[in-house]
Amino acid sequence: MIAIKEFAAGLAAIPEEKFTDEGVLDYLRKNAVDISSLAPYLYFSKEHYTRNLIHQTSLFELIAICWESGQKSAIHNHRDQCCWMAMAYGKVQVHNFKLIRKDAATGICELEPSNHFVIEVGRPQEVDPAEPIHQVVNPHSFGSRAVTLHVYSRPFDTCEIYDLKAKHYEDVNLVNTTEFGVVKTDRELEKVVL
Repeated sequence: MIAIKEFAAGLAAIPEEKFTDEGVLDYLRKNAVDISSLAPYLYFSKEHYTRNLIHQTSLFELIAICWESGQKSAIHNHRDQCCWMAMAYGKVQVHNFKLIRKDAATGICELEPSNHFVIEVGRPQEVDPAEPIHQVVNPHSFGSRAVTLHVYSRPFDTCEIYDLKAKHYEDVNLVNTTEFGVVKTDRELEKVVL
């Protein structure tokens, strides 16, 4: 296990030409993060999962996402950027969706569930670039909080979110709860060391 600062430095040392699906996934498999080193970035909210920016370069950003039991993301994309996810604590489920049709003029879209998988400690995964629309869930049945580490390449600050029932999508701005350990929003947060 390595400290989060060492983990981030190792990611930053990967040359751009090797910052690929297999290159980053291999790095995540070989370098588990010591959960105690994440203490400055672990903020939980009863209202919603939290996004906690740890490290950012022009090539990638590293974010810790803290999930209370039962919390989930909206169905979303990553603006055609790569994403890899590793578990620091607990486990989450990822649901993937296939885009059937999309009309930018009306905001109408149709999705179809495709597959799902569980991410556990020691088993990092990547978002499928061919099917990048997905949702991350920490179901109550897992019985625990969870902390995921997300590597996005390149950084992005908006995404599309999808409403499966209404068959509608829209652009939203992404907001970090904390950046480099400093709270950026006025949400009521609980700082936790796992």
